Amino acid sequence: MLREEPDDIRKEVAFYMRRLYKKGLTTSLGGNVSVKLQHGIFITPSSIDKGRVRKKQIGFLSFEDGNHHASIFKPAIESAMHLALYKIRPDIRAVVHAHPPLASTFTAMKLKINCHLIAEATAVLGAPAVAGYAIMGSETLANNVAMAASHANVILLENHGVVCLGEHLLSAFNRLEVLEGAAKMTIITTLLKDSSPLSTEQIQEIDRLLSNRS
Repeated sequence: MLREEPDDIRKEVAFYMRRLYKKGLTTSLGGNVSVKLQHGIFITPSSIDKGRVRKKQIGFLSFEDGNHHASIFKPAIESAMHLALYKIRPDIRAVVHAHPPLASTFTAMKLKINCHLIAEATAVLGAPAVAGYAIMGSETLANNVAMAASHANVILLENHGVVCLGEHLLSAFNRLEVLEGAAKMTIITTLLKDSSPLSTEQIQEIDRLLSNRS
């Protein structure tokens, strides 16, 4: 559970950005992470080594005016996308955007990631959505991703990368990790030309379990 003190939240945002890089889920200058507060979001900056980012470099974007505050560093290029996601999904608290190599491969193919090979992927990911291509940092991309997120917590951005949403940073980060694992399993089973995915009945059983726990 994230604590509410701004310095602690900044620390968490920086930590999860470094964790993405150390896990090989994004590049030195790629990806961005944010957490929502009442009046805005803390978000990682642009043009900063993501493997070394620290809490003092985390900026604040206001919901009221969309302006960047509390940091001398440039805001993330996808800041508009983060703001659009929180607007359309008031239930979420955290957004993780990165370029995990295997999952991102599927954003440039028609083949879908099979999220029903293991129970964890089915439970954690649900049915990932796809957002149509638009140039990074654009209002069109922000709108495309926000619309896709209206019915999904995992969004594949065509020819780009992945966005995962969560009630906190850990859940958003976990979705991205599980998605990358599901992408790897999809590639392996496709190469081996053999798989035994969950049945419809087994998927429905997982859905009922999740409904009872919510």
